[in-house]
Order: sequence, then C-alpha cells, then structure tokens
Amino acid sequence: MLYTLAGGGTLCGVATLVLLIVSTATDFWMQYRYSGSSANQGLWRFCINHKCHAHTISVAFWDATRAFMLLAVLSCFAGVVLGLSPYLRFEAFEFFSPNFMPYYRFLALLALAIYTGVTVTFFGKRFLDWRFSWSYILGWVAVLLAFAAGVFQLCAYQRTTAEPAPANNPET
Repeated sequence: MLYTLAGGGTLCGVATLVLLIVSTATDFWMQYRYSGSSANQGLWRFCINHKCHAHTISVAFWDATRAFMLLAVLSCFAGVVLGLSPYLRFEAFEFFSPNFMPYYRFLALLALAIYTGVTVTFFGKRFLDWRFSWSYILGWVAVLLAFAAGVFQLCAYQRTTAEPAPANNPET
C-alpha cells in the first residue's frame, strides 16, 4: 500500500512537472482580437498574424507570473526526485519529500492567481472578445494534479510513520 500511495504521488508529480513546463513555455495563455485579427499571448511572447514578438514592456504581473512559474517548475522537479526516494532506498531524503511538496503547489497557484486577477481586471474592461487559452488551462490542471500528488505523498508518509517496520525473523 505504501508503494502504491508513493507511486501515485510520484506519478501525479511527474504529470504536474510536464504540464507546468508546457504551460510555462508556450505562447497560448490568452487569445483576443487585435486590430481585426486574432492574437495570442504567453508569458514570454505575443503573436499577431502568426508573427511572434517578445514582450518589450516589463509589466510587473508578467514578471511575477514568470518567476513563480519557473520556481514552481524547479521545485516540482525537486519534489519528483524526492518522491522517488522510497523506491531508490534513499532513507535520508524520505523525510523531505512530503515536506517539500507544498512549495510548488503554492508557487503555481500564486502565479496563476496573479495572472488571472490582473487579466480579468485589465482585459475584461478593455476588450470584449478575449478568452483564456489551452496553455493557461493546463496550468490549472497542473495545480490540481499537484494537490493530488501532495495528498498521495502525505498519505504514504503517514503510513510509514504509523506502521512499524516488520521484523526480519528468519524461520529456522
């Protein structure tokens, strides 16, 4: 049962890591109409008429969202590595695994909350034809999987601390 819980947490953590990387790297966080043509915007670039340009204006909410998403990716990677510790028999790291999990959940949740709040406030008043895109939605799916990973890891950790290790009594 322990390996099933730890495996579920690690699997959710790996899926979270992949989704966080994809959502951070792509340019499809928001789609809108700009001068009669479709445009989309990501954390790093905006694209109009299939031509992408880097964000030239340093806006605080983009910078904060980028920083929190990158920190979430890095801490999620560390959480996945630590989540593998029961399988690799690194007993020294097993203590850190459930204690490390909340960090990337919090960072990704904070990044998406900042982006959501500012985008709805700013674009909701200026543009009528805009919507969040698939990469942004993948970020929220990653946050949900991160919470599932944390639940699995905490259950596995409680199970290891609640049950004493079986004694090795060789039968003679």
